[in-house]
Amino acid sequence: MKKSLTLLVLLLTVAISNGQKKGKQYNIRTIAFYNLENLFDTINDTTINDEASPMMELKANRSEVYWDKIDKLGSVIAQIGEDKANTSPAIIGVAEVENLSVLEDLVKNKHLKDKRYGIVHYDSPDKRGIDVALLYQKRFFKPIHHEVFNPNIYRDGYKVYTRDQLLVSGYLDDELIHVIVNHWPSRSGGEAKSRPLREKAAYKNTQIIAKIREKDENAKILIMGDFNDDPTNSSFKEVLKTKAEKKNVGANDIYNPYEDLHRRGFNTLGYRDNINLFDMILISSPLLDKGKKDFSTYRMFQANIFNKRFLTSRKGQFKGYPFRSFSYGGYTGGYSDHYPVYMYLIKEKK
Repeated sequence: MKKSLTLLVLLLTVAISNGQKKGKQYNIRTIAFYNLENLFDTINDTTINDEASPMMELKANRSEVYWDKIDKLGSVIAQIGEDKANTSPAIIGVAEVENLSVLEDLVKNKHLKDKRYGIVHYDSPDKRGIDVALLYQKRFFKPIHHEVFNPNIYRDGYKVYTRDQLLVSGYLDDELIHVIVNHWPSRSGGEAKSRPLREKAAYKNTQIIAKIREKDENAKILIMGDFNDDPTNSSFKEVLKTKAEKKNVGANDIYNPYEDLHRRGFNTLGYRDNINLFDMILISSPLLDKGKKDFSTYRMFQANIFNKRFLTSRKGQFKGYPFRSFSYGGYTGGYSDHYPVYMYLIKEKK
């Protein structure tokens, strides 16, 4: 009888505790990043080297392939974070897009058109003509300022025509946030030889962050992108000086939740028998809860990789890697050679 009474009291305590938690309601907003893997249109642009894109290398059915890829990417974006936020990302940075036109086709796709996504895009000086951009649901996010910064990288006396870094500032509901979208230089020529290029790209991020903080000392900043570096590389640990543990994050530090995922063996792409976690979202200290459970303003709740089974190749040489769209000059029917990454920002409703 005593054991039964003790168990009953315990169950009632748990039920009351859960009831109190359920009594709190939160706004949940998904922030995401996705490398769209060569989202090029089928029209030859003579001002850029789009002839080298997998889309333009196709010998037939370009239009069919293009619209199939648009449909597949739209279906993925529609699902990111939907299980908790009940909608697709409020904000999503994208990379490897050719121009504004392909983004307009993407947001008008049947999977996304009812979300009414706005677009922030600039043509970058990248030789292949690939850009970064930001998509946002207009009901959640209102941009008030955006501009681009080029890292102005030189190697052996020659300018490296790499992607711009896009800064978009605006209001997520009623809170000012700043988003920096990146696609850092590749590892072409090897990791060691190309490392200084990404360190210089990281340094440009530090300059953008400093510029933001001149006007907004306690700025809520999200730094996202395909960085072509893992979380433990020098561009992060020595230049951006990112922190892996919440307890070590100071007022002006940057927290990288993906360093722990990397340590645990998670990845966002695979290439030549190597797996890497190049795609990440980092945050400034004011977006970090630090275990105080204070969600009176937007704070990061959880960071994830969207690596659903259907996004992974099940056979062939890329088995176990993201199900890519193109391989050896042909269309595979896949999605992208990168997994999307995302995080939830939550705030208690008043």
